[in-house]
Amino acid sequence: MFPSSNYSFSPSTMFSVCASLSGFSMLFRSMLNDFVPDQLRSYIYENVLGRLFTPSSKNLTLIIDENSKYKRNLVYEAAEMYLRTKIGPETERLRVAKTPKQKHLNVTIAKGEAIRDTFEDFQVRWLYVQTEKENSEKVKRYYELTFEKKLRERVLDSYLNHVIAESEKIKRDLRVVNLYSRDVPGSRDDDGSSCGSWGCISLEHPSTFDTLAMDPSAKKKIIDDLERFLKRKEFYKRVGKAWKRGYLLYGPPGTGKSSLIAAMANYLKFDVFDLDLSNIYDNEDFVIHHESFYFLVIEDIDCNAEVRDREDENQEIGKARGKRKRRDDEYDDRILNFIDGLWSSFGDERIIVFTTNHKDRLDPALLRPGRMDMHINMSYCTGLAFRTLVSNYLGLDGLNHPLCEKIEKLIDSTEVTPAELAEELMQDDDTDVVLRGVISFVEKRKDEKSKVKAQEDVSACNEVVTKIDDSDGKQNSTKNQKQAGKRGRKRQKLM
Repeated sequence: MFPSSNYSFSPSTMFSVCASLSGFSMLFRSMLNDFVPDQLRSYIYENVLGRLFTPSSKNLTLIIDENSKYKRNLVYEAAEMYLRTKIGPETERLRVAKTPKQKHLNVTIAKGEAIRDTFEDFQVRWLYVQTEKENSEKVKRYYELTFEKKLRERVLDSYLNHVIAESEKIKRDLRVVNLYSRDVPGSRDDDGSSCGSWGCISLEHPSTFDTLAMDPSAKKKIIDDLERFLKRKEFYKRVGKAWKRGYLLYGPPGTGKSSLIAAMANYLKFDVFDLDLSNIYDNEDFVIHHESFYFLVIEDIDCNAEVRDREDENQEIGKARGKRKRRDDEYDDRILNFIDGLWSSFGDERIIVFTTNHKDRLDPALLRPGRMDMHINMSYCTGLAFRTLVSNYLGLDGLNHPLCEKIEKLIDSTEVTPAELAEELMQDDDTDVVLRGVISFVEKRKDEKSKVKAQEDVSACNEVVTKIDDSDGKQNSTKNQKQAGKRGRKRQKLM
């Protein structure tokens, strides 16, 4: 049909061949339009002819839409958070935003900007796309993730999981911890989520484990326990337990129980729900709808157990007391059921923290593992804890000042709270004056404790002496009664 390869084509021959092909294609197209149904014709154009004349690409592109079935796409949110850390000097346009409660600027790439990322031994390309429909206010946003086709399994199984994990770390570092309470008007947090009747404010408590005046070994034990708990979700599921943990902080006032709660929340970046048990009326009041981990704090549990009577105050005293007792019993049952009963399985991912100044007043049923798993004694300040206070308030390493060693020995031999020492450390700007004032304060406190102890010893001795005297008196009285009885019987015989 065609000349041999060693035959040179003339211009007229080439023109003739092109004309023949053009005529054939027009005839073929006309036949397709006249005799082939529309659906089959569309299939031929797109899948047969398209593949013949369009070169195949080595790349694959994933479309990551902002929303998935009317809900936020978690992969999109993760990509948006992750790509903030990958913005380089070659990026030309950025988007910047900040909400009232956020401490940092939100910087993301603008429409049409691309970012290249390297993971393990391969590269991918991210492109942010934003389209607007005509005569519509709806905006479609999505990311295009492009990579070589041979990397498909690695991207889907490893890279995207890496993006999600890294975004969670970034989100936790930037997150503003919120304090929720029923006493605060209902509101929405920075993520736009609402918790029903719970209102929130930013928890701006500066306490951290580094600034907490507590024995270093005790702090490490708490941190290790928190981290181990967070990693054991599958373990709790396997053994058939709700994924929650309870902590009891007990000790005298001023020993740092509230500061420890703030330090735990700031360390994990978890929101805090402050529950006032006097506002609890039924089981539903315990239910908290929150999308992520949170701390549920019940302070002064020994005081909250004495719930006020919600009946009419004008009722008779005896009847009111009886109803109060029944109400308290029902109330205590609800607490136990919420902590460790069937209601405890509603909403995993929570840490329950109880505080009390008087552990001995608590119902033993509350103290067992599964309800209060870890008991933390917030005792009086120690010499090691005082070093943290000196570092916080005076900017000193306690070992480098000659007065600190003396103070540490005094603190270890008496009972003084971190709050009392912190107040003394703020009395003056001169370090030497402050430390001498601390010595005077601790020595005075030690003398007061010694006097109180001496008085208690004297009182104890007096009680013992009184009991002995009472016992001797009773014995003498009994003896005298017996002797009187004998004399009376002798008189009767003589008569």
